[in-house]
Amino acid sequence: MKTIKFLCFVFITLIIAGCSNTKSIKEQNDVVNTSPKAIKFRELLENSPSVIEDKEGKIIDAKNYTIQRTWEGNVCKTVLKNTGKENIFPKEVILFSLNKHGINPNSPVYGEGFQMLHQNGGTLGQHKNIGSNADKSHYKLKELRNLPTVYGLLNINVDEEENFMLGFTSCKKFIGRIAYNHEQMHVAIDAEGLKLAPGESWTLEDFIFIDGENQGDLYDQMSDEIVKNHPAMKSETMPIGWCSWYCYKEDITDEIMMKNLDIFAKKVPEMEYIQLDDGYQPYMGDWLDPNPAYGDVRKTIDGIAAKGFKPAIWVAPFIAQKESRVFKEHPDWFVKGKDGKPLNSKTVTFGGWREGPWYCLDGTHPEVQKHFTHIFKTMREEWGVNYFKLDANYWGAIQEGAFYDESATRIEAYRRGMEAILKGCDENSVVLGCNAPIWPSLGLVSAQRTSADINRKWTNFRKLAIQNLSRCWQNEKIWDADPDCIVQVADSPFKSAKPTEITKEEWFFHLTSIHAVGGFALSSDKAELMTDEDFRILKKLFKPTGKGAKFKNSKLEVGVTDLGDTQYYYVFNWTEEPIDIDVDIIKKGNLKDFWTEEEIGTVEGKYSVKQLKPHAAKLLVATNAKKAI
Repeated sequence: MKTIKFLCFVFITLIIAGCSNTKSIKEQNDVVNTSPKAIKFRELLENSPSVIEDKEGKIIDAKNYTIQRTWEGNVCKTVLKNTGKENIFPKEVILFSLNKHGINPNSPVYGEGFQMLHQNGGTLGQHKNIGSNADKSHYKLKELRNLPTVYGLLNINVDEEENFMLGFTSCKKFIGRIAYNHEQMHVAIDAEGLKLAPGESWTLEDFIFIDGENQGDLYDQMSDEIVKNHPAMKSETMPIGWCSWYCYKEDITDEIMMKNLDIFAKKVPEMEYIQLDDGYQPYMGDWLDPNPAYGDVRKTIDGIAAKGFKPAIWVAPFIAQKESRVFKEHPDWFVKGKDGKPLNSKTVTFGGWREGPWYCLDGTHPEVQKHFTHIFKTMREEWGVNYFKLDANYWGAIQEGAFYDESATRIEAYRRGMEAILKGCDENSVVLGCNAPIWPSLGLVSAQRTSADINRKWTNFRKLAIQNLSRCWQNEKIWDADPDCIVQVADSPFKSAKPTEITKEEWFFHLTSIHAVGGFALSSDKAELMTDEDFRILKKLFKPTGKGAKFKNSKLEVGVTDLGDTQYYYVFNWTEEPIDIDVDIIKKGNLKDFWTEEEIGTVEGKYSVKQLKPHAAKLLVATNAKKAI
């Protein structure tokens, strides 16, 4: 009787799922979901229905399509096919629809945003935005079923001993997303309402579900699966240097650049890259044209090289302002609105932080692709620049626009544009994504910014540390991580900052969080204001570990970077009170304070940090390590 009931249940589920097919857990030999909670949740996924909705939110009749779900270990591969006689226009392809996920609603979560500037935190039952530029409110991205929605990845601290990680290990044509609340969870593909003709099929993005005690280990597994679909581009050595933005913004000139270079050449010759960050172009979009107000950018680049440094440059390839030459001469190159005219980005999303509203170059247009390749090939071969900070990349994946290739998704538009940019680069190019769609950038940049912009105040230090430490697992694995710039001097071009209110503990909290990421290390202070002590500390940061620290859970209190014979331990007090924190020492070694170089002694087992001050962090380094007996 139980067998009959089970078969009936499966039969009904398949009908609801639009004839979907899911390979059973018991039929697989390589499943690593071993805990009772994970196995139960996996069964819920396998037995859940699939549902397809159109742009109006109406359910498409299941008799018109099939969804084939095939599990290979922890990865589910899905094919959607139109088996009907008419076109269908899927918007939300909900692969797994759970009305009761069965997970404790108080479980802390971390989820990626579509845009680099947004991340998701809080709990399953109480969502919180991480950062100030939410996908929903700032970028006007619609949520799935009006629920908190993450893109690409969701990690759940189910309890103190277990994490569930759900996500998509590819982002080639579509973006995968997960919506949830205290009881529901829906795993879906955003198909954008594109036409799927009779007999045609789409291979959707790969989905994964893994579990384990340490979220850092799960991030490693996730990364391994991602690079199977999107091989990583990484620099041979982690870039270090200086950026002009956080001391001069766009008010920069060739003369100012040279004054800073003179000091850096004397005080910190090991600095590698000098990044000219905005201000050299006459208009957004005209990157190769001269700007008399700045001076001769070619002279600046030559001056950087003459001082023994390498030039780096900021470019926002996907945007242009209406005053630009490229917009006036080639309006047909831009993403179109419903009226057939170039789409004003302000009408569908954030219109830009300067010289807006921005218009978006169409990555599916063959002439735009040639234009992109020409810009970067010219900068590399004629200007001598081979480090490119690409900003405003999000606008390359603009929503609600019409592309030259009507069959392309916005993910494909962005990725084709990026592929054209890479044709102008070479194997030694540093290609840094910034203000970018995170998952659509997989495999297309050698480095990715992992936080919003730095500002010289405690609230910003804290906010950016959460953002960067939540993403530092990406470093070395899928790209080099850029935690944004190092600041040490109480001088800011931003009026909102009050840097004189920052305590010594807070400065070192910021510096410790940068070191924990293990990625890019770029200073952004005026050279004339930096002291010898500032340069001493900076030189320590100019030796990045190249690996992101691992954290057990989303509390981000204790992280570790294990380099074999050397371990770095990062201890953070996010609270307003002094706290005691125990650190698990993974190998016996000689421990010292990284910043002060004060020797602590030989330690194994546990080390207790006593009464760590509010807003403070400790960075401990263990060397000459031997395996603990």
